[in-house]
Amino acid sequence: MKNYLWIFCLLILSCSKNPETHIKHLEGYWEIQEVTMADGSKKEYQFNETIDYISINDSLTGFRKKLKPGINDQYFASGDAEAIQLKIEDNSLIIYYTTPYANWKETVLNADSLQLKIINENKNVYLYKRYTPIKLDIE
Repeated sequence: MKNYLWIFCLLILSCSKNPETHIKHLEGYWEIQEVTMADGSKKEYQFNETIDYISINDSLTGFRKKLKPGINDQYFASGDAEAIQLKIEDNSLIIYYTTPYANWKETVLNADSLQLKIINENKNVYLYKRYTPIKLDIE
């Protein structure tokens, strides 16, 4: 019986996700899908006027910027951007944000080619989906 317990423990530990694997998926355009508040209530987003663009360089720094999508890969940006720095801490990928007005951090719960899930310091969980641009054939 002890052997089965050890095998089970090894299986659980081997399935834990390495947070470094999330880094390659962060870059790109993201559209908020829903927010689960700390109290369990949810807010779903059917339509978004803005999307987030995340850019990361080799030194694990970059920025996040709000964009208004147009058609045929056109985006309208404000002059604001949040500087970000990625760090692995306590086996989690943490995003540190810096603006002239505030500093905060969020923890990446999951990131793959289609979804991004993060939790903030208030325990609100944000679920994003990869943004698909609007393409129109106008000639």
